[in-house]
Amino acid sequence: MFYQKKHRNFGQSALTRDRRSDKNKGSHLKGDAMNNKALVLFLTLCLVFLFFFNSCSGEKERDKQEAEAMETHKKILTVDTHCDTPMMLAEGEYDIGEMHGAGLERRGKIDLPRMKQGGLDAEFFAAFVAQGERTEQGYEKARERAGLLIKSIYDMCDKYPEMVSLATEPDDAYRLAEQGKIAAFIGLENGYPIGKDLALVEEFYNKGVRYITLCHSSDNDICDSSTDRREPEDNGLSEFGKKVVEECNRLGMMIDVSHVSDQTFFDVIKLSRAPVIASHSSVRALCDHPRNFSDEMLKALAKKGGVIQICFVSSFIKEEESNPEREKAMAELQEKYGDFSKIKDEEVRQKAREEFMEIYKKYPRPRASVEDMVDHIDYVKELIGVDYIGIGTDFDGGGGLEGCNDVSEMPNVTKELLKRGYTEEEIEKIWGGNLMRVFRRIIELSDSQE
Repeated sequence: MFYQKKHRNFGQSALTRDRRSDKNKGSHLKGDAMNNKALVLFLTLCLVFLFFFNSCSGEKERDKQEAEAMETHKKILTVDTHCDTPMMLAEGEYDIGEMHGAGLERRGKIDLPRMKQGGLDAEFFAAFVAQGERTEQGYEKARERAGLLIKSIYDMCDKYPEMVSLATEPDDAYRLAEQGKIAAFIGLENGYPIGKDLALVEEFYNKGVRYITLCHSSDNDICDSSTDRREPEDNGLSEFGKKVVEECNRLGMMIDVSHVSDQTFFDVIKLSRAPVIASHSSVRALCDHPRNFSDEMLKALAKKGGVIQICFVSSFIKEEESNPEREKAMAELQEKYGDFSKIKDEEVRQKAREEFMEIYKKYPRPRASVEDMVDHIDYVKELIGVDYIGIGTDFDGGGGLEGCNDVSEMPNVTKELLKRGYTEEEIEKIWGGNLMRVFRRIIELSDSQE
């Protein structure tokens, strides 16, 4: 009995120990699970904190870069050597003195408030005249059109004298910037309105025009264009064109070699006794377009002491992929209207232009970015040096980049330059210093200074 009792008691003790052991084991498992959950929660909170910290740090860094870009803008003279806004001004419905916010149908890329917002001090407003018939009647209509566009620039200055003033020489830009005003320079895009009358070069000069883009997308009486190869041979400057170059040199008028053919470019470089500018062009090695400059052309431009103003037109910055639907629509438009440059009726030309814009609204081109554009600046700097680079947006004439789609976003260019290690001195040269140096030199070499 004792043994049995003892055995029974032993058995009960063992069972109790097992039950206690299981209970303790469950307690440990529960504790481990709780510890795991706490660990997961802790790690999650750490990740959230790190994400928040990095986001805040990134935001602070972006704010710092933007502030630095704007501060640089305040210190230096910023110049854009080409916009086509006068086309809208001449229509009489676009008020450049008002801020045109996002979503407006006729927003444009430039207005005076957005120029202030983007820190732009000086703009070359282009009086653009499309190439038409090379006849007396054609020349007369072209002169009338150029006169209307130039008048629209004067009217802008008269309407908003507290914001903008006409400028005709480099010192004007610096003086007006000190006064908090925008300097409005005038360029004539396409020498077509000159026709064959050399005296008109001086007449346009007296109206305030300070550069002449010798041609546009088609050949004219001055020279051959880079994008008109109806005749396979590139004839360069004509005999009359040579006289135009000499007359520009005499007056101190800047010669703009954007749009010209390669042969025309080298003819001008050889003949001109002053440096020349390319008011809105880019680099052919990075984007194989006839409007862009080859390495040989860039080297010749630098040797002449000139400057290339990098353009913001996407198709001159980055080669784009084909779009069959857009190409079909463009072919139908071409069949409907023929050569745009040969449309005589201005209303028909305007209608064709609107339909053209509708096609690109329906089938938008993928835009190049600010980074892509600064790649062109990097290339020119590496090839010929930072002293031969500037900015020529071609806003309201096709220009617009991802990150800099209008004049208010100009500081993004400076931000990218700073990001790539450009010094303030280099940025000052790119934004206006180089162009103004060339402008001064052209005036110094004119007959008026001899």
